[in-house]
Amino acid sequence: MTVRCPSCGRHDQWPQPELGCGCGAVLRIPVRPAPTLPARGTEPAGSVPGASALSPADEGPGGPGGHRAPRSPLRSGSPHSRDAQASPEGASPDGRGSPGTTASCTPPARPPFRPLTIRTARDAVTAAALYLKWLGFRDIFQSPEHPASGIDLRARGLVAQVDPRTEPSTLRDVECLWLHGLNASAVSVFFSLTGYAPEARARAEDLGLPLFVMDLTGTPQPANRAADELIGTGA
Repeated sequence: MTVRCPSCGRHDQWPQPELGCGCGAVLRIPVRPAPTLPARGTEPAGSVPGASALSPADEGPGGPGGHRAPRSPLRSGSPHSRDAQASPEGASPDGRGSPGTTASCTPPARPPFRPLTIRTARDAVTAAALYLKWLGFRDIFQSPEHPASGIDLRARGLVAQVDPRTEPSTLRDVECLWLHGLNASAVSVFFSLTGYAPEARARAEDLGLPLFVMDLTGTPQPANRAADELIGTGA
C-alpha cells in the first residue's frame, strides 16, 4: 500500500525490505494476540470449535468479522519503544528486583574478563572486541581503521561502534549506529572512551541500545539499563 511519511512527506510503497524511510522513520505494525482456544469438550452447544467472539471494537466497517485498518502504522522514531508494563510482584521500579527475590536473568558463568590496556584508538577497538567475545559473541570481525560506516566491529547478529574521541559521543552517533543495526537485523552496541552527551543517553534509553564507557585499562562499564541487561543475558 502507499503510505505518506509524517516526517518528510514522502509517498512510497510499504513495506520496504528495511521497513523504513530515508529520513529515519520506520513502519511499526500493530500485532493482535491470538485468541485463546477453549479446552476440548468445553465449547457451548452449537458452537464451532476454535471460534471466538468478536467484540464491537473488533468489528470492521463490513460488519462482524471485518478487519479494522490500523491507526497510523507509520511512526517516527524507534520501533523498539517500550510500552509501559506493570512490574512483577516483588520487583522494584527499575526492574532489578528487590532483596529476597530471584532475578529474571541469571548471568551465565564466565571466567573473569581480562582487559587490554588502551594506548591507541586501535587498542580501544581490540579491547571492545575482547569484551564482546567474553559476552558470548563469536567470529567478531574488525573493520579497517576509521571505516566510513562508523561500524568498527561486526559478528553474527551484532554491530558495534567504538568512539575513541576526547569529546562525548553525540545523539547523531547513537542514532546512526541504531539505524545500521536495524538494517542488519542485529544488536547494536556502543563503546565510548569519554562518555555520552545527555541527549545521546536519553535516545539510547528509548531505543534500548546498550552503552558502555571504557577507561584506559580497557574494562568497559555499563552506562545504561540495556547494557546491564546485555551483561546479564550475554549473546
